[in-house]
Amino acid sequence: MEFVLETAANGLFGSLRSVAKIAMIVIPIMVFIEILKAYSVLEKIYFVLEPLLKLFRLPREAALPLMAGLIFGITFGAGLIIQAVREGHLSGKDIVIVNVFLALCHSLIEDTFLFVVLGASAVTLISVRLIFALIITFILARYYDGIMNLAAKIKANKTKNMQQVNKG
Repeated sequence: MEFVLETAANGLFGSLRSVAKIAMIVIPIMVFIEILKAYSVLEKIYFVLEPLLKLFRLPREAALPLMAGLIFGITFGAGLIIQAVREGHLSGKDIVIVNVFLALCHSLIEDTFLFVVLGASAVTLISVRLIFALIITFILARYYDGIMNLAAKIKANKTKNMQQVNKG
């Protein structure tokens, strides 16, 4: 019984330490982002990502989650996506497009540094990841409605087939 209590206590305190460490990083970044918003600094940054946003048919509000996901990683980008959704800036389609892009090309700087240390070429890594993510996300953005309609038809057919199997 002592082992179980000790393990539970270690797990609890270890988790609390991890949450505290994450909070020490994320909270200052979030405060910094709010300051940038308040002083309209982000408006200048949006200008840099505007061609990408137009390519993916995304609103300006998607720029911050995209930047954060590219630079800091998918977890931080996800936090900003949640914030943008709560503020009513992103539609369901926007969320899917941003998430697909970040799933393919997140933490670009951090991951590149890790692989360069192991001997990979930074230019090759960044180029391949960006090009692949741009192509896939562009296709998704252009054909999103058709893809979703096809998925709905497949789901409807599966449901219909399952109902027939259950009847027979």
